[in-house]
Amino acid sequence: MKLEHYIGGRHVPSQSGATFTALDPTTNEPYLEVAAGGAADVDAAVAAAQKAFTDGPWSTMPAEQRAGTLRAVAAAIESRDEEIAALECRDTGLPITQARGQARRAAHNFRFFADVITTMGEDVYRVGSAQLNYVVRKPVGVAGLITPWNTPFMLETWKLAPALAAGCPVVLKPAEWSPASASLLPEIMEEAGLPEGVFNLVHGIGEDAGAALVAHPDVPVISFTGESGTGQTIMRNAASSLKTLSMELGGKSPLLVFADADLERALDAAVFGVFSLNGERCTASSRILVQDTVYEEFVARLAERAARVRVGAPGDPATELGALIHPEHYERVMEYVELGSREGARLVAGGSRPEHLTAGNFLAATVFADVAPHMRIFQEEIFGPVVSVTPFSTETEAVELANATRYGLAAYLWTNDLRRTHRLAQSIEAGMVWVNSQNVRDLRTPFGGVKASGVGREGGRHSIDVYTESHIVHLATEDLPIPRFGAA
Repeated sequence: MKLEHYIGGRHVPSQSGATFTALDPTTNEPYLEVAAGGAADVDAAVAAAQKAFTDGPWSTMPAEQRAGTLRAVAAAIESRDEEIAALECRDTGLPITQARGQARRAAHNFRFFADVITTMGEDVYRVGSAQLNYVVRKPVGVAGLITPWNTPFMLETWKLAPALAAGCPVVLKPAEWSPASASLLPEIMEEAGLPEGVFNLVHGIGEDAGAALVAHPDVPVISFTGESGTGQTIMRNAASSLKTLSMELGGKSPLLVFADADLERALDAAVFGVFSLNGERCTASSRILVQDTVYEEFVARLAERAARVRVGAPGDPATELGALIHPEHYERVMEYVELGSREGARLVAGGSRPEHLTAGNFLAATVFADVAPHMRIFQEEIFGPVVSVTPFSTETEAVELANATRYGLAAYLWTNDLRRTHRLAQSIEAGMVWVNSQNVRDLRTPFGGVKASGVGREGGRHSIDVYTESHIVHLATEDLPIPRFGAA
């Protein structure tokens, strides 16, 4: 199987002829050859998108008509949901049952933003009887979308849907470790009737194709999801052209468990929150903070549950934890496992490859207890099925521990004390806080983090804000007084 770029409505190889290979996470054997894009390919894609923006109908099309095309995209995705899930499972190592859920969410993303643009109003302000001010939203132009490898198809649609809804042609650069499912998008877009040049796809390595997209002078907005170090590089490279940036970056999200919580439900949330999606999720609850009076009980029960998490072939419906995506990432996660033991944390579950899986990037669900805040496994994003557990005594100490990292994407709070809920929800440094709940999100709400976890917000009209400029018209309805300089 060989993947090419999709530029201006046509599948094309890289102008340099360069390619790279994608690996099967369960064997680390090459299974896919992919065109490796560079600056010339990005130039061609941006030119096609810019032509579609200036000459084509998409950016000026009535919102209801654009919404109809987005709903057709959703239907086309749904008709391929099993194919998408199978590609995602093969490409990323995600368990097939979880990959199916991601495919369904991808279709929902397009339907949701179709509804957003047909129901969202624009602002009007009346200044007494003398002036009427109104705001018109205009698409900013070509949108550069750079997506991660962990749940690629769903996160590609999370960016594509609002950008297209806003009227922006796009250039998508998928992650090089998981490029397969994006190969279905050209056919889906054509079937839905998207005009030529509105959707463009350039594969490639981040340092080449991604960097060229960020630096391109005709791309006024970049939306990126990935790790914080890459986000810093993008911000530096985008500064010269003052691009709009929306970046969802890393996380080291705490899950706080107080003694008065429903411990069984908190345990369910803790296990799911860090071991689903192979632990490769930005909002994973990878730091569990437990009140000291129930700490040992919770650690024991967590270790028991982790030991029973089913690790296996991603295509097996019984699998709960599949293969990590790439040998480089697997090696990095294993280094953190070794580091945790060296730092003095107590390994209570996992920490090694399951005996029945002799090849591929498999790791048993891993739990470290007695993790101190100075330890690197407490401070740094591991992005795998590894969780640290730390005790606290008081509410003040819990907040201090929750805030004691450079990240601030999400937090999870388990308590039945309503007053505590409100106090801590305001005190924890995170863009999003879930109370007595796991990661269930309404797409209308803003998604994003603080500190090293990101810049900007997406979701609902917040996403539309990323891809549009507010154009304000001030209309006089009476003769307003004008100072008469020079009229002696």
